[in-house]
Amino acid sequence: MFSIMEFISLKNVSLKSKICLLEGLGFKTDGEFVLDKNGNKVLDKYLEIPIKIDNMVILPGSTIILDDNEFSLSKYIEEYGDFA
Repeated sequence: MFSIMEFISLKNVSLKSKICLLEGLGFKTDGEFVLDKNGNKVLDKYLEIPIKIDNMVILPGSTIILDDNEFSLSKYIEEYGDFA
């Protein structure tokens, strides 16, 4: 038996809820960017650009935070496999 994973978009989630989600995962924010526990901007693993809280994506089953763009998502799938 397997379970179907549900995807929830963060696009329409309030800033307050996004901040709570980040804090629950051990991250912080300055209100614009995602920060690590030391206050450094978290960089997209593949594009090496700072991740804005309004454009972050957290993939199911991980705590990897990426910038929500086609390149990063395709590189993630290439590296870790399909997450659907």
